[in-house]
Amino acid sequence: MIPYMTILLMLLTGSAVADEVPDGVEQLLPRGQIAAVFEPEFVSADEAGISDDAWVLGIVVEGVAKAYSLNLLNRHEVVNDRSGETAFAAVW
Repeated sequence: MIPYMTILLMLLTGSAVADEVPDGVEQLLPRGQIAAVFEPEFVSADEAGISDDAWVLGIVVEGVAKAYSLNLLNRHEVVNDRSGETAFAAVW
């Protein structure tokens, strides 16, 4: 059985990327200009100082739970991370 993330990555890498912006779409930043986060560091919820009602993107990969602050993802949109031997991207 192929893991879900493998299928998703295959779909993303197999898609065509247009060089031109479609009619009716305003491009605010050129493609690739939002800096992704690489090798994120994690701390406990208390250390992070995130309020109890803050929104996070939560994931579980290889039995390891992680949460990414949506405030962080609003600025970066992509976190390239790893859990054990599994590399993945958390995308917002």
